[in-house]
Parts: sequence; C-alpha cells; structure tokens
Amino acid sequence: MDFADFAARAAAIEGESADLETIGLVADLFGDAGEDLGAVARFVQGRIVPAHDDTKLDVGPTLCYEALARAAGRNVSAADVEAELAAVGEIGAVAESLDLGGQRGLEAFGDGTPDPLTVAEVQRTLRSIATASGGGSTDTKRNTLFGLFNRAEPLEARYLARLVLGEMRIGVGEGTVRDAVAEAFEASTEAVERALQVSNDCGVVARTAREDGEAGLSAIRLRVGRPVKAMLAQTGTAIEAIESWGDAAVETKFDGVRVQIHYDGETPRLFSRNLEDVTDSLPEVVDAVERSIDVPAILDGEVVAVDPDGTPLPFQEVLRRFRRKHDVAAAREDVAVELHAFDCLHVDGEDLLDTPLERRHERLRERLPDAAVDLTVSDDPDAIADLESEALSKGHEGIMLKNPESTYTPGKRGQNWLKRKPDVETLDLVVTGAEWGEGRRANLFGTFVVSVRTDDGYEPVGKVATGITDGELETLHERLEPHVRSETGTEVDIEPAVVFEVGYEEIQRSPTYGSGYALRFPRFVGIREDKSPADADSLERLRRLYS
Repeated sequence: MDFADFAARAAAIEGESADLETIGLVADLFGDAGEDLGAVARFVQGRIVPAHDDTKLDVGPTLCYEALARAAGRNVSAADVEAELAAVGEIGAVAESLDLGGQRGLEAFGDGTPDPLTVAEVQRTLRSIATASGGGSTDTKRNTLFGLFNRAEPLEARYLARLVLGEMRIGVGEGTVRDAVAEAFEASTEAVERALQVSNDCGVVARTAREDGEAGLSAIRLRVGRPVKAMLAQTGTAIEAIESWGDAAVETKFDGVRVQIHYDGETPRLFSRNLEDVTDSLPEVVDAVERSIDVPAILDGEVVAVDPDGTPLPFQEVLRRFRRKHDVAAAREDVAVELHAFDCLHVDGEDLLDTPLERRHERLRERLPDAAVDLTVSDDPDAIADLESEALSKGHEGIMLKNPESTYTPGKRGQNWLKRKPDVETLDLVVTGAEWGEGRRANLFGTFVVSVRTDDGYEPVGKVATGITDGELETLHERLEPHVRSETGTEVDIEPAVVFEVGYEEIQRSPTYGSGYALRFPRFVGIREDKSPADADSLERLRRLYS
C-alpha cells in the first residue's frame, strides 16, 4: 500500500465523528491493506511495533523538528518549525504546511523523481531508526528522517510526523481496531478481543482473522516472553463484593510496582505494567524465581521496597530501583525489594486465564510458595475489616477484594477485582496550565497543571487528567480558555483564576515540579466555585501534610 493511500484514509477517518462510521472506514482500510495489514493496524494507533514490544523510536521533538526543517529547505530552521507549532498547536498540521522536498533533485535522487513512499518502507525505515544506537546514532536518525520527509507529499507529511512522535490523533483506539477487525474479516468481536488480550499485537490478530478466521483467533495463546496487559481493579467495598459474589477472596494490597514474570524454563524475564523489560533492575527477584520454579510460567505480582526489618517502604523507594540503569548492585544495597506474587496466568504449557481465581492461586502456591500472597475467602464483612486493619498495621496500602470464580482478563478494569483503601484526601489547587487532548479530545484541553499557592505566586504539584467526563471537559475548556496567556506546542500557560478540588492517594517528594512535591494518582473532583486562587491550599500546608 502506498503511504499516500494510507494518509488519505487516515484523513477521512480523522474527519469522521460518528463511531460506527469510523469503524467502517477503518474496516475498509484493513480490507484493502494487503500484505501491509499488520503495519496498518498498528499505524492507525500511532504504533510502529506491537504493544508487547518495548522497542522505542527514541526520536524527541527537537530531532523531528530538525529533520522537517532540513527537508523544507535552507531558509527554514528547527526554531521556525517550533514557532509554527506554537501557533498551530499540532505537529501534523505544521508538517503539512511546510514546503517539503526542498532538497530533491539530481543530487538527492539521481533523476529527480523519487518513488512514492509505501507503508512497508515507512515501517522498515522507522524500525531501523528505533534500532540505531552508539556513536553517531543521532545523526543517523536525523538523516534517515530527513530522507522520509524529503519524499513526503503534504498529507503524507501530516501523518508521518505524527507517527514519528507517537501522536496519530485520528480517534482510533484499541476498541475501534477490535471492532474494525471483526467487521472487515467477519469474525465475532469476542473472538477478536480475546486474541488481542492474549497476543497484545493487533497486527498479528488482524492477519490471523483475515487468513484463518475465528478458528485461527481461538488458536492464539499466551506465549512466555511476550507480556500481556495487566488485569486492573476498581474501587469498591466489602459489602458490594459480598452482595455481588457471595464470597470475597481477600489479599493484601501492596504499595509497590506491578511486575509480570515470564520464565521459559531457563531464564526469567520481568516486565513492568507498561510492558517494559525491567529484568536487569531486579536481580533478587530473578534469583527467587530461578530457585523456585522449574517449568515455564507466567506470573503476576508486586515488587515492594523494604527496610532491613522487612517493613514496607513508600512507593517512591521501589521506583529508585526501576530507574537505575547502571550499578544495580549498589542500588540493591541501598534499596532491598521483595516479590509478592498474586496470580498465575500460565504454567507448564497450560494457559490459566479462564481458570477460576482460587484454582489459579493454588497453582501459584505450588510453584512459588515463598512469594505467593495469602488469599482468604470470606463472606463476613467484620472478618474482612479485620484483614484490612491487619494489612494497614503492617504498613501496606489496604486490601484487594476479588471474585473467587473470576477469570483473568488482561487489560480490563471490570467488576471482579476491587481495591479497598482508606478514603482519598483532597486539596484545593489552582489551574496554571494545560495540555491539549488527543483523539476525539484533540480540540479540548485534556490535561491540567495544578499548583499550590506560595508567597511569590504558584508552584505546580502535578497534572490532572482523570475523573473528568467528556461533558465536564468541554465545560472546563470553556471556563479556562479566556485565561490562556500563551501556548508552546501542546502546552498552554493559563492565568491563575480557577481552583480545582483534586483527590490524591499520597504526597511524595519529586524534582519534577517546582513545588518539590507530586501527588500520586491525582484525579479531578470538581471546581471550587466558592474559592479564589488566593484561597487555594498553600505550599506550607502541602509540606505539613507530607510530614
């Protein structure tokens, strides 16, 4: 498929606001993609590799601007591209507006008529950029990008620039891809969704649906070494759990980092919740797995930092281990970690996703007895409350409530797992900035910078993007737009005028924000119409709460 054809289809999809029509357009694109189906299924979501692959393009905005400027000609600089982005607000529109191909000609192409870009060539070239490393790799990436942009027509440039920066912005998410694959190749939505869950690769699923139908989709299984998305929980109470399930399986909720353990029978590999390979950062977890497990397995668990007495340390301490790329041995001396495994997805060639939770836990305890969490099944709210108090007294976050009969659904936040923790605290914070949204929210502010009051003004303490409905987002945009002072790229500077009530689960120190602190899991609660910025919470109060 010519990349120009992909770009034209992407423009049509971007211009369609109705969900069903969007699915139809994507399905038509998939049906016409030919041998490029796998790449096209990823491209529409702004991906160049499968979701389970943590390979990164590693091209920052500046490098992209430099390549665009060079393709636009000698009179255009990267600063010009950045200035235009500040005015337009979106890199694709900037790339489309530039007069690219300024370096075309005999010197660049021999006969001055370059072959059209193809989807396969774009995919191959971007993959080569992702694997470039070592001395001179930055120049190699810049030159390679220049070569692509130099051959791109305006509409191609729009989507090529977005693809390079991972910002496709055409309103196509995983659900759209799932439904489009089902429509294009006459498969059931359930079969496609299941295949996506166990493969974590929309390209493979699309090709399988086209070539082998539902039988092929059903044959896709978990693969050791290929991570899947973690099953997620939502908040709830013991009463809700008991009313829904009769019995509730109760386990401790740890203040750590989620890991997925893949053991092929010889070498363990560990993946974060974002599917990044973190094996090298956690050698003691690797050692524990190698000591205990003797067959291929995929396990789910949490890594927690502990002090010399085994008392759990705050979440940010375990992050120190994940962020260390070098001198892991020294980091291991500074911060010890423990593994708490709570689920078993696969063992010795058998997928367990459809096996009830209690049985999965039995298989887990058989293979990893020393690290398997305790699981207590109860229908007594008072007994569950005692378990929660015990977990809190040991320094943990609280408890998890799970349906004993539930299956494991990768990537889903359903009703079968509930997290029960102490009530969320709130702060009244001033909105001092925003970032433009993505997809269908591209024309609205989607993320809000919130700040505490100081003696000299305001200092940021985090960004809020959750807890906001589409309707609320439109209202917030209208409310804040008159207070916009300036824009730089996708970032917006906002005059302090509106106060948000923001919920959070923890305050932690952070060098990222000017306040020196960050809110963990901030969420929008509402606008404090009764408060002005002068009435917002102060940095001094934030310090007291942290202490």
